[in-house]
Amino acid sequence: MRSLALGLVTALLGGCFSGSPTPLAPGLSGAVGLPHRGVLTGAAKLPDRGPGFTRFRNDDVRWGHPRLVSAIEAAAADVARRRPGGPALLVGDLAERRGGASPRHRSHRTGRDVDLLLFTTTPSGAPIPSPGFVRFGGDGLAKHPKKDDRFVRFDVVRNWLLVRALVESPHAEAQWIFLSRPLEALLVEHALARGEDPELVWHAETVLLQPSDSAAHDDHFHVRIACRPSEAVAGCEGGGPWWPWLAALPALAAPERELVHALLAPAEELGGDRPEAALR
Repeated sequence: MRSLALGLVTALLGGCFSGSPTPLAPGLSGAVGLPHRGVLTGAAKLPDRGPGFTRFRNDDVRWGHPRLVSAIEAAAADVARRRPGGPALLVGDLAERRGGASPRHRSHRTGRDVDLLLFTTTPSGAPIPSPGFVRFGGDGLAKHPKKDDRFVRFDVVRNWLLVRALVESPHAEAQWIFLSRPLEALLVEHALARGEDPELVWHAETVLLQPSDSAAHDDHFHVRIACRPSEAVAGCEGGGPWWPWLAALPALAAPERELVHALLAPAEELGGDRPEAALR
């Protein structure tokens, strides 16, 4: 049935999800193709700044799927509300307006990816603006990029609040939040120590991942939202694994349901690219 479903995909969409929408494939829209081999239609623009966030770079790599842009804005505002008085979240690259190849990245091509810089403090715990993409060790410390004798600390409180807001967001439906294992451990330990709901912590642990074939992501969060079923049939690829807390599949006839499951399956099940491939 899986091969039948994939054959149906090919027949319906002209044989290639990762191409651009064309008159021969009018159903392709939104995030089309794989994160590292695709395009974007109907993009939303992230403003230069908003409640709780500001953009890290002054360029046009600021476009994303409307759900992703809404999730960034909501998560940043949530952190600022829960921990007022701290620095704004620095938002790195999203995608070009129409997706496709993006400077500094192999992925970020379909509007489902964003880099979020890590909240930082002084070694004594006072919140400070992020100095940029600095690499944190397992002890939560990083050298300041412009001051050789200074260190900054991973702000475990605000970074946990950011992860919490993203995994709870009805907009995001986060598929992955790429981060190094040592930093993930600091977040999970903090969440458990403060008595967070174990199901919420498990949810966060599930989507947090240090990629096996890319940078360790010890200097930023790389957030990727999932493909919804309706988006999968419109051309969104690389949507798996389909986590149990994501929106339920609609009531479909058996062949259609099998088709959606095929579209949302992890890529390696189908002999394709790894789901976390080509992240930066």
